[in-house]
Amino acid sequence: MGSEMCIRDSDSPWRPSDLEQREGRGIRKGNEVTKLYAGNKVDVIIYAVEKSLDAYKFNLLHNKQLFIRQLKQNRMGVRTIDEGGMDESGMPFSEYVAVLSGNTDLLEKARLEKKIAGLESERQNFIRSKSSSRHRLDDTQQEMQRLDDLIKRVGRDLEDFRSRVELNEDGSYKNRLQIDGAESADPKFIGKHLNHIAKTAYTGDEAKAIGTIYGFTVLVKTELSMKDGFEGVQNRFYVRGEGNYLYQYNYGNLAADPRLASLNFIHALGTIEPTLEKFRKKYEEQAKDIPQLEEIIASTWRKESELAELKAEAARLDRQIELTLKPVDTSNNDPEEGQQEPESPTPGTDDSLRHIPSRLRQIADASAGRIIIGSTPRHGHGNDDSHGKKMKM
Repeated sequence: MGSEMCIRDSDSPWRPSDLEQREGRGIRKGNEVTKLYAGNKVDVIIYAVEKSLDAYKFNLLHNKQLFIRQLKQNRMGVRTIDEGGMDESGMPFSEYVAVLSGNTDLLEKARLEKKIAGLESERQNFIRSKSSSRHRLDDTQQEMQRLDDLIKRVGRDLEDFRSRVELNEDGSYKNRLQIDGAESADPKFIGKHLNHIAKTAYTGDEAKAIGTIYGFTVLVKTELSMKDGFEGVQNRFYVRGEGNYLYQYNYGNLAADPRLASLNFIHALGTIEPTLEKFRKKYEEQAKDIPQLEEIIASTWRKESELAELKAEAARLDRQIELTLKPVDTSNNDPEEGQQEPESPTPGTDDSLRHIPSRLRQIADASAGRIIIGSTPRHGHGNDDSHGKKMKM
């Protein structure tokens, strides 16, 4: 930053943060010089060379900055992260070759390969999504079957309870609890007996029947529990009907007060109807997902034809590039690979050059005089030229 009140960048960095850091040298709070002499404005001049890698770098900076903003603003619906598409410097090697070679076919091929890779990744995501939806559909259907079975069982228990229950004058349920071994029907006496069972019973892995209420079986079950880091046992109480579903109140724990403890099971029967409604609601929620999952499973990937066209275009470019880069053949009379051309004297030469392979003579002919084939003198052949001959092209 000099007297012109501007920032000049002679090159472009690879990261948007580096460019912002350079601009921040002048565009910052507390820049009194700019405020007094330049209208509180700082010009940023970035130098770049036309038709060079600078254009690529600025385009890369734009894409990176766009991605960063979308990530920060949680707008990632249309972009993906390609972790393998760049090397440490930020540019794929294929695009380096394309840009630096000046061959537009190579650049187009690099772009096509990038599009193909993106579509291939998108197709794999689509396939994974269909597979995940198929597994989710199977799980949903199984859960619906389980819920349907529970709805039928709990519904049967609700009908039995409604047909048997007796009401008080205030509309509350009468407590018809009967406990095995209890000598009195007094609720307070029954509550004390239940608390004694809660402290002393041990049922193992199976629940044990200890009484009845309105035709439902009253059960106690010993379960493992953790308290203060130590493992212990705790007895929980349930009510079971013909639907073979366990209903409980207060997580199966009895109240310490005997009268309240005796009311635990009538309260447990009162949870039958809410339990049925809970299962019905879950069943409806599961059923809502079925049409959407079936639609995803039956769908097809719409870009299959586009991917096939891109692959065909990439194959065409490969053939075109191969022809462009193919070395020029300097001879039209080369023998086929694997065959040996018979040696014959080259027109315009003497017999002393017959031992030279014909392929070597053809190379010398095409070298415009840069390659010379010579021979050593031969004696006893009646040849006047005793110094030998040579062929120079």
